Amino acid sequence: MSIIADLHLHSKYSRAVSQKMDLDGIADWADKKGIDLVATGDWTHPLWFREIKRLLIEIAPGIYELKRHRAKFMLTTEISSIYTQGGKSRRIHNLIMSPSIATCEKVIAKLEKEGCNLMSDGRPIIGISSKDLLSILLEIDPNIILIPCHIWTPWFSLFGSKSGFDSVEESFAELSDYIYGVETGLSSDPIMNWQIKNLERRSILSFSDAHSGAKLGREATVFVVRNPNEDETGSFSYQDIADAIKQKPGGKLKIGYTIEFFPEEGKYHWSGHRLCNVRYNPQEVKDKGVVCPVCHKPLTIGVENRVIDLSQKIIKENDLLFVKNSSGVTFVIDKEKKRRPFVSIVPLMEALVEINRSPTKAAAEYDRLTGVFASEFDILLKRSYEDITRAGGEKLKQAVQTIRERKVFVDPGYDGVFGQVKIFPDNQTPSNDEEIAVEGKNQPSLF
Repeated sequence: MSIIADLHLHSKYSRAVSQKMDLDGIADWADKKGIDLVATGDWTHPLWFREIKRLLIEIAPGIYELKRHRAKFMLTTEISSIYTQGGKSRRIHNLIMSPSIATCEKVIAKLEKEGCNLMSDGRPIIGISSKDLLSILLEIDPNIILIPCHIWTPWFSLFGSKSGFDSVEESFAELSDYIYGVETGLSSDPIMNWQIKNLERRSILSFSDAHSGAKLGREATVFVVRNPNEDETGSFSYQDIADAIKQKPGGKLKIGYTIEFFPEEGKYHWSGHRLCNVRYNPQEVKDKGVVCPVCHKPLTIGVENRVIDLSQKIIKENDLLFVKNSSGVTFVIDKEKKRRPFVSIVPLMEALVEINRSPTKAAAEYDRLTGVFASEFDILLKRSYEDITRAGGEKLKQAVQTIRERKVFVDPGYDGVFGQVKIFPDNQTPSNDEEIAVEGKNQPSLF
């Protein structure tokens, strides 16, 4: 049994989120994507929480289902803490995983008592520090898990260049041992996080932070059964997911691998100033400085630079293994095998837009494929090339093969501008620093 999980998203009650992000809409997209476990998101919002309680049915401790849908739900929400610490303004987003409706009710009551306006947004802004928030949560229920969100985003994250910290301990002090994992965010991948000594003992997690159904699963974490021979029912609980994040040796589940964006596609990967059309790679930042040459204001320092600043060592290609499985999917593994591997994808809709050169045609083809052929993750990661060719044509097969072999072309994002990932380079040969291409080998028994 494997469980593809996307545990960070937002409902229609959050700002800048599609109004179709109700429970049915979320579950519809989760089923199309092939997501087995999806977040409710936003359970601190009173109106959304009322819908959660009315429509979801608990089928295992902390795991819920919605009628007529395959995907299961887990109770998670994101909270924005804005406060001052160490003489600096801090703006940190944290993901809260709750084991039960009853625990959610206690958290809501406590935050309201502290004066937090939970009706204002599905992702509420509170004036409580990350450490104090964690202390409150653990006092309510020690089974709650707090995960720092998209930890490298410059403006709102644990390690963000604009408002973050340089270590977990600087933020959470004596409660740091209760931070069992972190979320990579779209602009970093596990390799970048493996370079940080402060994260050596913590799980590296990836989720979508989706604001619309189409964005679900653009990143995800795959949980697998630790002892397949002992798995008879295929069921799992909140505690099984929590134990896997905590890396408990005796737990039923463990993290098998994560599914990642190519980090260059993230909108904060490189440094720059979008208003002045200035974009610097890490070497250019070192050579030219951190001030915009056009308007003379500070650049937004990107994730790659921030990672370099905090890295214990820089991981290079010869520190890694690139291993193909029987479906031709390339897994990236650290040679010491201390961390969980990952795969990188381009969302199927993006591939179809390149093939069809029309968003309308791409959307129709996406609905056809996921309606009658296979889920998105099955197409991207599992189905044979022969099956894909029969269902979607030679061009789709070529696109999936390029993704599985990591031979895509990237133009990095910066200062809020998403990067561009191309599967078909318009007959242009990319330079060495634009192409991600790796050699695949035989798949190990790990998968």
